[in-house]
Amino acid sequence: MAVITTKEITKIYRQGDIEVHALNGVSIQFEKGEFTAIVGPSGSGKTTLLNAIGGLDTPTSGSVVIDGQDITRLNSNELIDFRLNNIGFVFQAYNLIPVLTAEENVSFIMLLQGVPASKRKQRACRLLEEVGLSEQLSRRPAQLSGGQQQRVAVARALASKPKFVLADEPTANLDSKSTGNLLDIMAKLSQEEGMTFIFSTHDQRVIDRAKRIITLEDGKIISDVTV
Repeated sequence: MAVITTKEITKIYRQGDIEVHALNGVSIQFEKGEFTAIVGPSGSGKTTLLNAIGGLDTPTSGSVVIDGQDITRLNSNELIDFRLNNIGFVFQAYNLIPVLTAEENVSFIMLLQGVPASKRKQRACRLLEEVGLSEQLSRRPAQLSGGQQQRVAVARALASKPKFVLADEPTANLDSKSTGNLLDIMAKLSQEEGMTFIFSTHDQRVIDRAKRIITLEDGKIISDVTV
């Protein structure tokens, strides 16, 4: 049964008198526990599709239904609450809070969810240990390498125990060992907890681990293969 359904979503950006069609009538479904890679050349619409699914960007037309909820009809406050309790994001630019430590960055979303302090600390420390950063708990983003910041961002995305994780180039700054470890963690969560992962990626290491590969070109799906 589908837990995410997009119906004929389009996204048009206007640059002066020019219209850029980032998505052109994309209809697709995802089932619980999927481990999917969205691939395609730069400008194909991968990030735009992820942002539309995650409610970070409103489609120009069409709908996005997640767990029976049409998120395109939610107001801004309802959408914030829905994302907080259902979706974890890994952004290409990390989006870590500069004044917070690694542990505090991972804990922050749990604070918003009302998780008690002791449980926040325990889960944040465990996730950072799993991504190989147990020695970096008290460091702020500026004191971390790009790869370390990326691993903090992944830990943060998993901290809220989301049903869905949307990851935009999650392994772009990682070496092979770190990439393998993160994909192992994510695959385990997918298999054991039914967490649904959707990656936008150029990384062949991610593509090789994906169970489904969707190829976009010019804002349209040109292939959808289950492997």
